[in-house]
Amino acid sequence: MKIAIVQMNIHFGEPKQNFTAVEKYIEEAINSNVDVIVLPEMWNTGYALDQLNHLADENGVKTKMLLTTLAKKYKINIVGGSVATKKSDGYYNTMYVANRDGKIIADYDKAHLFKLMDEHKFMNPGQSKNLFELDGTVCGGIICYDLRFPEWTREHTLNGAKVIFVPAEWPEVRIDHWQILLQARAIENQCFLVAVNRVGSDPNNQFNGHSMVVAPWGEVLLHNHTKEGIFYVNLELKEVDSVRQRIPVYEDRRTDLYNTKI
Repeated sequence: MKIAIVQMNIHFGEPKQNFTAVEKYIEEAINSNVDVIVLPEMWNTGYALDQLNHLADENGVKTKMLLTTLAKKYKINIVGGSVATKKSDGYYNTMYVANRDGKIIADYDKAHLFKLMDEHKFMNPGQSKNLFELDGTVCGGIICYDLRFPEWTREHTLNGAKVIFVPAEWPEVRIDHWQILLQARAIENQCFLVAVNRVGSDPNNQFNGHSMVVAPWGEVLLHNHTKEGIFYVNLELKEVDSVRQRIPVYEDRRTDLYNTKI
């Protein structure tokens, strides 16, 4: 599975500019014969949360149109990062995934809202997992702060996910946490972590990229990029089964001890 990671700057509160930029990036990435293109978190608006009443994509119509049109045109899978959406009951941080046929195969609202960036004051939390198939491989998707909850990633891998996509707007001040958590989630779940962070700044935060791809054994396949651009990596999907056979953590889990809800 060849991945194109779009590590982009996001124009704060400017959906039109961001849609134009995303379209250009996708059209550039397809020239490298990739299987999946991955975008960052909240790429349509940035964290302009107090402006969502006129910035959020209503029911994700515009985002879904862009992703499905380009996915079908270029026969490519697109993990659409996430965007600010307006639904009948409020605002959400939503990930859409489009397959090569131009169909939306995943629609996920971020489950864990990040209080340090005031998400909980403006948005509603999601209520479901995010599992989907890309070219026959079961994948999962979580968003930024979701990464800090190991049980949430494990919930997806227990249901078959071999690749977990993590779009983010992870601030530079805590980028060391980002790197450690991504590697830990990959090792403990014996899966690939494909994580896409933004660059640039907004009125309250500085972002320095460091998008990462980590293999099931913990090897870092992509890292250290701090500038805007597209970065490419190949995933050897057979490594997932190989690592899980070498150390059978899924078989050795003590569910009698720690599956109880606390």
